[in-house]
Amino acid sequence: MTGYYAYQTGPLGPGSDSIVKDPKHRLWDHTTSKHSKATTMSAPTALDAACIFCKIIKGEIPSFKLIETKYSYAFLDIQPTAEGHALIIPKYHGAKLHDIPDEFLTDAMPIAKRLAKAMKLDTYNILQNNGKIAHQEVDHVHFHLIPKRDEKTGLIVGWPAQESDFEKLGKLHKELLAELEGSD
Repeated sequence: MTGYYAYQTGPLGPGSDSIVKDPKHRLWDHTTSKHSKATTMSAPTALDAACIFCKIIKGEIPSFKLIETKYSYAFLDIQPTAEGHALIIPKYHGAKLHDIPDEFLTDAMPIAKRLAKAMKLDTYNILQNNGKIAHQEVDHVHFHLIPKRDEKTGLIVGWPAQESDFEKLGKLHKELLAELEGSD
């Protein structure tokens, strides 16, 4: 598994050796020589004890937390594609977007907006993948906020666009509208 999480023991990554996790799930700050108990805000959550992101939410694994709300938790990615690459995760365990209750999803984009403003970003990507072949590494819904300050850092995407067959596109449109009428 690559990126997205903090190590269970030891330093939190390159250049961040001042904070280490001890066996009692407390953070040790070598700069102050003190322990601090990890804290989280309470929320109506459904968490998975084996999920790395759920462990981060519960404070069992340290992270570089940026924002925490009743429904979401945002932190810096430890294997970023660019400086400031952050993750926003719902405090509800679900592998796919359609598994997450709406109140958890509606909380994520205002957090992304707030982080983008705090980083003074003009160009950035917001990415959310569903499933292994769609490049999802952790089976817990998460949104990447990836700064794109230049051509070499950040998200690099190839977009294999196809020519449209408007007859097929129209048929698909009608089928989807019919499905949407029957759903909420």
